[in-house]
Amino acid sequence: MSLINRRTVLTAALGAAAISSIPLVTGMGAARAHATSEGDVYDSNTDLYKKLSGQEGIQFSRRYRRHELLDNERGARHPYHRTTIMALHGGGIEKGTSELCLGIAGYRPDTLAALFPGEPVYDYWMFEGLRLPSMNLGSNRELHVTAKHCDDHIAISMAASSLNVLSLHGCTAEQAGVRGGQDPKVVVVGGLNAAFKKLLHEELGKHFKTVDGDDFPDLAGVHPENPCNRTMLGKGGQLELSTELRESFFGKDTLDGRAGSTTEEFKTFAGACRKAITRLESRADQVIL
Repeated sequence: MSLINRRTVLTAALGAAAISSIPLVTGMGAARAHATSEGDVYDSNTDLYKKLSGQEGIQFSRRYRRHELLDNERGARHPYHRTTIMALHGGGIEKGTSELCLGIAGYRPDTLAALFPGEPVYDYWMFEGLRLPSMNLGSNRELHVTAKHCDDHIAISMAASSLNVLSLHGCTAEQAGVRGGQDPKVVVVGGLNAAFKKLLHEELGKHFKTVDGDDFPDLAGVHPENPCNRTMLGKGGQLELSTELRESFFGKDTLDGRAGSTTEEFKTFAGACRKAITRLESRADQVIL
């Protein structure tokens, strides 16, 4: 088992005392979630990495975990890797998706201890915006690279070597079709894997309001270049969570505070996603012989 965490000290100039006294992000509703490439500053992740060279761990971070698989026998048949969880716009970009990525993968977002002891854990990959208002570097929204333009070589390789991907994103209630007086806590279920979508609707629908991505093209997650669909089967799942739903998952709305303040709704949501994944992985049509 290997863990790679590239989050470093945000900036030496801030100093430890300053870091502890400055909120790491503004409120969740401060930046409008964006589901398209309109307004993107960078053409791809590679473009962002080049133009912000030397800023990983300061302005942005990438975190991922690949669990060790061994195949040292010629005659035995070993299963393909099953499921990877992704958050392409974590940290301060689409807030709460980083923590949820870890939770669905089976880890407590604050300590990386088991969130569901005795149950399976999944590989994960995330990109996170780390900009602080005090840095005067612009908003985390400017670090958004739309999913179909994600070309991070590790993210793509992890998707390509998985049978299934569940990708997590944030949207506004309005983008998800919520109108005045309706419950703004909603999740849009998308992706090209119709069987996975059905299972996600069933499991999440027991506790949360779900709507279908087919009714919201910008949130549907159906582009073949979207990492959620760049799997061994050429299809996967995507969830777009409204701001209000993500807010309900945490008691403290700061980049450093969310991980340690998850609510029961957070665990319920993560658990429902995991049940859908377990059911999907048991299907005979979700394997490659």
